[in-house]
Amino acid sequence: MPNTPPSIYTKPADISPDTLANLGPLRALAGVWQGTAGADVHPNRSGAKDSVYVEDYNAQPIDPQTNGPQLFYGLRYHTHITKPDKTATFHDQDGYWLWEPATNTVMLTAAIPRGQVLLAGGQCDADATTFTVKAALGAPDYGISSNPFLTAHFKTIAFSMTVTANPDGTWTYSEDTTMMISDRPEPFQHTDGNTLHLVTAPTPNPMAQAAGAKPAPAS
Repeated sequence: MPNTPPSIYTKPADISPDTLANLGPLRALAGVWQGTAGADVHPNRSGAKDSVYVEDYNAQPIDPQTNGPQLFYGLRYHTHITKPDKTATFHDQDGYWLWEPATNTVMLTAAIPRGQVLLAGGQCDADATTFTVKAALGAPDYGISSNPFLTAHFKTIAFSMTVTANPDGTWTYSEDTTMMISDRPEPFQHTDGNTLHLVTAPTPNPMAQAAGAKPAPAS
């Protein structure tokens, strides 16, 4: 870490209360979004199945976070996915997007209510319009953890997600999850992708609201 102070307990002196102004490449993801043409390829008995999905994605700024001298600005997100014209949940996921300005690092945490979590990371410039985060099973930093059934039968060994902020104000993601499935010898590539359109502008984080920041009007 650059410019680490003598004490690992010393917080940065220059913490801004305005998360939205300090999100780097994550600023493009802030707000309430919807995508209606998601594409998913997942394993089934016959090999693989293609599905189309609808996604509601909510990413709101949180107050700055620190680990001693380490400083993050971030978004708390929730995505809820259904198949078109269906009400049953197809996929549900919570987590955080984090930006560390000192090291130009993006991080993604993901928790899925089927007994699986991960932390993925990658690096890019603050003004980047595309970035990629990755995680691998057994990695000491950016790793994947699953419940015993998934580990035995649907083991996730690698994860990659690329995000692109588009000129029209939408953003697109592409995910590639590599799985080892107990009834087949070769790795399976579980893929997902969608383009999300802004529905509602983000709400400023609590510290920014206390300083007088107001929600931006929806475009």
